[in-house]
Amino acid sequence: MIIAEIGSVHDGSFGNACKIVELASECGADAVKFQTHIAMAETLPNAPAPNFFKSEPRFEYFTRTSFSLNQWRELKDLSETLGLVFLSSPFSIEAAEILESINLTCYKIPSGEITNIPLIETIASFGKPVLLSSGMSNWEELDSAISILEGKCEFTVMQCSSIYPCPPENIGLNVLQEIRARYGCSVGFSDHSNGLAAPIAAAALGATVIEKHFTFSRFMYGSDATHSMEPDEFRILTSALNDVWKMLSCPVDKNDIFHYLEMKDIFQKSIVSSMPLQAGMLIQRHHLAFKKPGTGIPASKYRELLGKRILTSCAANELIRREWFE
Repeated sequence: MIIAEIGSVHDGSFGNACKIVELASECGADAVKFQTHIAMAETLPNAPAPNFFKSEPRFEYFTRTSFSLNQWRELKDLSETLGLVFLSSPFSIEAAEILESINLTCYKIPSGEITNIPLIETIASFGKPVLLSSGMSNWEELDSAISILEGKCEFTVMQCSSIYPCPPENIGLNVLQEIRARYGCSVGFSDHSNGLAAPIAAAALGATVIEKHFTFSRFMYGSDATHSMEPDEFRILTSALNDVWKMLSCPVDKNDIFHYLEMKDIFQKSIVSSMPLQAGMLIQRHHLAFKKPGTGIPASKYRELLGKRILTSCAANELIRREWFE
């Protein structure tokens, strides 16, 4: 599954939110993900803002960009009409209850909520599949969160590094296998890097869910736009990821050379006469050369002819045939 992480890039405009859902569908996403913020329920008014977005106090920002229950329902309906899975990350128990009231089919627990045990307990009680982002957690914190989910719902753990933007040396592709080995669950990758390399590499290493921030333009105002992917890039990414998953789902039998038969005839080498050969001669190495096409005796079999008597005379540069020998 490829998730277009819309977050709050709509900047509180319901029209923008609808249009970016439509655009995500056009660009090949399988799901769209928003963030459900209720400022009063999740943050103190004087809580600090992250370094990557200090243009507006967080409390005011979350209040200004939030949607009503009916708007969340309309966004879900629009997404599903377009064949997309609708997701939103709740940042409070109240937000989770709003999303449950519109019958969300899957929940994304964001990195910053990994130690919010009451929220995780609430989401686990819904019994819906969960995508758990591991970005800000150590193993002890992740163990604690997963112990709540185990036995109550299906879950996928998303490797994530909560750095905006995340440099290559902090991506942590090695953690994908560590998560799989530790919890025996499916793994995903929530990407905060610039470019295509990290999500493609993660898919090749077994990530079955890829999440990437998505925006109309990186010049948009807000906390998410500057580290998001624009539509043309996202189209390339979705195509590449689907190709990677197709490759992984179609193992190749190295002994099955059916698709290469024509190429073998054209490019491989056969044994040919390096000089005119007379009937009765005992073949030695200097009598043989190796040239295209590959329709004669393969060059790899030349030792089988050494010391054998040729029964037929031939000119130089002829394909040598097995029936010419005793």
